[in-house]
Amino acid sequence: MKQIFRNFTFNPKDDILSGLTVALALVPEAVAFAFVAGIDPLVGLYGAFMMGLVTSLFGGRPGMISGATGAMAVVMVHLIQKGNEVGVAMAEPIQNLGLQWLFITLLFVGVIQVLAGVLKLGKFVRLIPHPVMMGFVNGLAIVIFLSQLGMFKTTVDGQQQWIQGMELYTMLGLVGLTMAIMWLLPKLTTKVPAALTGILVVAAITIFGGIEVSTVGSFIRDGGGQGLKGSLPEFQFQIFGLIDTLDGHWSLILSTAFLLAAVGLIESLMTLNLVDDLTETRGSGNRECVAQGGANLLNGLFGGMGGCAMIGQSIINVNSGGRGRLSGFTASVALLLFILFGAEYIEQIPIAALVGVMFMVVIGTFAWSSFRILNKIPLADAVVLIAVSAITVWQDLAVAVIAGVIMSALVFAWQNATKIRARKSTKSNGTKVYEIWGPLFFGSVQSFNSKFDVKADPQQVEIDFIESRVSDQSGMEALRNIVDKYLNAGKEVKLTHLSPECKMLLLKADQRFDKYIESSIDDPRYHVVTDLVDREV
Repeated sequence: MKQIFRNFTFNPKDDILSGLTVALALVPEAVAFAFVAGIDPLVGLYGAFMMGLVTSLFGGRPGMISGATGAMAVVMVHLIQKGNEVGVAMAEPIQNLGLQWLFITLLFVGVIQVLAGVLKLGKFVRLIPHPVMMGFVNGLAIVIFLSQLGMFKTTVDGQQQWIQGMELYTMLGLVGLTMAIMWLLPKLTTKVPAALTGILVVAAITIFGGIEVSTVGSFIRDGGGQGLKGSLPEFQFQIFGLIDTLDGHWSLILSTAFLLAAVGLIESLMTLNLVDDLTETRGSGNRECVAQGGANLLNGLFGGMGGCAMIGQSIINVNSGGRGRLSGFTASVALLLFILFGAEYIEQIPIAALVGVMFMVVIGTFAWSSFRILNKIPLADAVVLIAVSAITVWQDLAVAVIAGVIMSALVFAWQNATKIRARKSTKSNGTKVYEIWGPLFFGSVQSFNSKFDVKADPQQVEIDFIESRVSDQSGMEALRNIVDKYLNAGKEVKLTHLSPECKMLLLKADQRFDKYIESSIDDPRYHVVTDLVDREV
């Protein structure tokens, strides 16, 4: 409790100002993602508020911002459309049944994510290789940039068209002015967030100068919304009476829930890693999983869209000086206050100012050093980096990260599969010794088997594992098979320097191996290695 209180009070000015900046940037993002999912903009705003509130208070990474996200909105679309179709086809039609199904699905999403935290699955984010992380960051920067290009369109007769002429030049000028303020102001002073200053200056110019530009309000209305103003989120009692509408559709609900949970956790944990690097501190992945799950449960119960960590807004927050929990708390509470009391003012903020902020986020997010190191790192790592960037743009962040980890794992397995060696020597008593070097696992089994010449070997054979380790079941099966080959050929075989856990597993599988494993070894190297392994375990 003392640590939480300290985290709220050690940097109040910067946290509050950066939180306000983030809240302003959250509005068009939440609204846009609600349009993507095909739901009311207020549902997206409520989702951003509840996600931000819970994760700022209980999440594993102070300074990280959560809200409604595009990656999860894309997954929701099919569920919502299917629910609406079922609702229309019912004997007594139910309006917006797809939205109610979404709330029910979010309850399952929350439970899955909480369980992931309780089972400590968040630690697996540490297994993500650096090329995957760098590709993820680059792909993300491109996705944010492309998403902002949609702000340069307007709706004419129900069709999206690029703005032209003076409207385009005005938009570009205001975007450029915002970016210039964000670039120059930190060189003069860091006492106020550059992003917030840029938004306020550009808003003042357009409002007091009477300049006609696209604003937050016009953006909402052009997308089909009624405006930003709303009330407090309400408890969704009706979803518990709609369970019977799910008959025959549980597979869709549960599969969507697992996919949403996976996408949300992957994006949140990757964001946590990125913010860790930016702040040179370390968050708790498992705690973040629980907080994300609790927030999505709350969204399901109180009618929010759900979501996960938002990388762009998190970077805005950190770069604006928001490092404590107060920044995320301020952003979420400010967002709610905008909805309740400040709609008419927030709707006047020009979209150009928010686009300028996001463009600066793109510049700050993209790992420009990747161009410099691309020809200096291993070819496999370069391929993974480029592939993850491309898949992030083509599909989504979760698919890209999973694909990158699989590619890196396959490269690692292949490289280690070729490293196994067998040094051969003969003792004075005629015993042939195979001294194995390198890991014995599924990838190196074939190479391991090729090292032995059972027919030509003498009557006594020793296989020495002092510089090797049997890593998995495939390696153990290969070892059992080679022993059986020598025994079937009527020869004696002895296994030496096996690790304790490997001996235990071999004996558990077949007790007869006890007479082939030599445990008493007068070799100081073996005892040192065994002691170290035991300590690690």
